[in-house]
Amino acid sequence: MDKRGHVLNAVFLAVGLGFILEPAGDAATFRTIAAVFVPLVLGALFPDVDTHFGKHRKTLHNLPVLAIVAAYPIYFGNLHWVWLGVLTHYVLDALGTTRGLALFYPFWDEEFGAPVGVPVSSDYSDAMMLVITAFELVVAAGLVHVLPAYLPEGVTLPF
Repeated sequence: MDKRGHVLNAVFLAVGLGFILEPAGDAATFRTIAAVFVPLVLGALFPDVDTHFGKHRKTLHNLPVLAIVAAYPIYFGNLHWVWLGVLTHYVLDALGTTRGLALFYPFWDEEFGAPVGVPVSSDYSDAMMLVITAFELVVAAGLVHVLPAYLPEGVTLPF
C-alpha cells in the first residue's frame, strides 16, 4: 500500500472505531473519533519511515517494533492508539500487496504476505484497501461487542 492508502485506512478506521466504541452517534461518538484519529494516522505512517533509512518493509515493519510501540501506553502513558495504526499498516502491507513484510526482522529476513494482494501501483489498490479496512472493522466490532460474552466472569477487555 502507498502512503495515501495507509492514511485513508486510518481515517476510515477512526470513524468506524468511533461508532463501534460509542455507537449512539452522539457527542461521545465524535469525541472518540477525535481521540483515535491522529494517533491512528501517525501509527499508520510510522512504519514507512524506513523508506529513508534501513531496509523498507523490514526495519520498521516487524513484530518487535509493534511490541515497542504497543508498550508505550503501558509504560509511558502516551501514544495510545498509535500501536493500532502500526498494526493496520502491517495488515495492509501483508494482505493488500504482493510483497508482504518481514514480520520477524531482524531475526529472520523472510517476507510474509497473502496470495490475494495487488501491486502497490495497481488500479485495484484502493479497492483492496477498502476491503481490508472493512475486514479490520468487522474484527474490531467482534472484539468489542461479541468477544466479551465469551470471556470468563470478571475478565474485561481494556477498551
